[in-house]
Amino acid sequence: MEAVKNGELQQASVLFERYHKRIFNFLRQLSNDTMLAEDLCQNVFLRLIKYRNSYREGNRFQSWIYQMARNVFADHYHSNKNKANYTDVEKMKEQISETDENQEEQEQLLHRSLARLSDEQRELLVLTRFQHLKYEEVAVIMETTVANIKVKVHRAIGKLREHYFELEKTN
Repeated sequence: MEAVKNGELQQASVLFERYHKRIFNFLRQLSNDTMLAEDLCQNVFLRLIKYRNSYREGNRFQSWIYQMARNVFADHYHSNKNKANYTDVEKMKEQISETDENQEEQEQLLHRSLARLSDEQRELLVLTRFQHLKYEEVAVIMETTVANIKVKVHRAIGKLREHYFELEKTN
């Protein structure tokens, strides 16, 4: 990233190759929309070039790019707040297509339960459980303490469990 910051823009392709799948998966988990995630992922890498001077040498690049991805998602969400609902349970239901029926039902329940969480709780679980980021990295991304992240993740898992079993009873 330091090379990109210093004007070697061709080096951005190396960063793209290393991080685009992770950023895409992160955005897909947040939006539940593959096409939107592709567009937002491209926007992240465009911003990487545009705001390359905001990168501070010595900081972790991964934390910086995830923060940028969060901002791209938030900007898109706020500008399209009235146009779309990113936690549309029916849309999520259509996207799941597993062959094992029992596993499919469990996965549907999990995704529907995730959709019921607040945006912050869902984002925390996506970062820590699906993207496998360390609490320290998530704390940097969310500009808070590691202890705060641990508490919030614990509460989010509790809420997810509560929603899951509630949905399981109704099925």
